Amino acid sequence: MGDPNRPDAITLYVDADACPVKDETFRVAARYGLHVYVVANSFMNLPREPWIERVVVSDGFDAADDWIAERANAASVVVTNDVPLASRCVKAGAVAIAPNGKAFTDSSVGMALATRNLMQDLREAGAITGGPKPFSPKDRSAFLGALDRAIVRLRRERGL
Repeated sequence: MGDPNRPDAITLYVDADACPVKDETFRVAARYGLHVYVVANSFMNLPREPWIERVVVSDGFDAADDWIAERANAASVVVTNDVPLASRCVKAGAVAIAPNGKAFTDSSVGMALATRNLMQDLREAGAITGGPKPFSPKDRSAFLGALDRAIVRLRRERGL
């Protein structure tokens, strides 16, 4: 498996609280020999593999997000549904992918933040906005494809 301390190493970071695609991330990481950091505010059971590292942060506000954002760089793929975290990671040069396969980019993250803030304001004003649509097999498949494409692109850019 890959050495996360190598300067050209591609590293995966999973914002693990409520992440529905941890197992898929592990399968793709195993195929490419990548190190995975699973970051959460509490202990969770994970496969016992030397390339999967559990990181339990304090339960402070945004502690997991801060841990990931401080380490994200151009050799990172971040799996998150958290738009502000995705924005921070994209600004650091990382690839950020939502569990439904949607890639956050420089051009899309601004609109995603604006939409998130608008929906939050509407909920705070008492509007009934409904929740997110249920996670589907199509979302899982889209995620697998997006993660694989991101890793292949990063490997090509690094000559790996």
